[in-house]
Amino acid sequence: MSNITPQVVARTRSDDELLKLLCDELEQRLPNGRRAADEFVAELRALPRGLRAMAATYELDVSLALDDFGWHFGNWHHIGLAEETAAGLQELGASELAELFRKAFVLARDSWSELASEDWWRWYNRSPLQEAVDPLNVAAWALLKTKKLGLLSYWLEYARRYPERLQDDAGRT
Repeated sequence: MSNITPQVVARTRSDDELLKLLCDELEQRLPNGRRAADEFVAELRALPRGLRAMAATYELDVSLALDDFGWHFGNWHHIGLAEETAAGLQELGASELAELFRKAFVLARDSWSELASEDWWRWYNRSPLQEAVDPLNVAAWALLKTKKLGLLSYWLEYARRYPERLQDDAGRT
């Protein structure tokens, strides 16, 4: 059961406090982090819709902060997780970013076997995929630059707008 209620969210005084609350809740609910992707996706689907969206998008935030869409699909090479990430972005209200992600995913699917190889990262540098996703990366970085905390800003906006969707009885989509 979630420790996050609309009342608790309303009492948070800062973005830092709310983000800590959200991260603590996700760590409690997903204590093993990202194990096997199939297991992780199953765990995601058991979360309330808001927490599910946040957990599904966390690694994308890291990927776009450090690398790009191509690296994300190489590091997190799982179709179900990519679908959860796209749905999570949409749920969080990051519609433009969701569209960019979906386009990058379509391109990545054309190179899925290369991204599955042990040394995919050697192949990726200067690959046709990297060239194809680069304009999408640039657009995503520009979008996230407008947000104080990048993709995590969407988490905060969502939690304040829909705190009831962080609870177990909020229904799942």
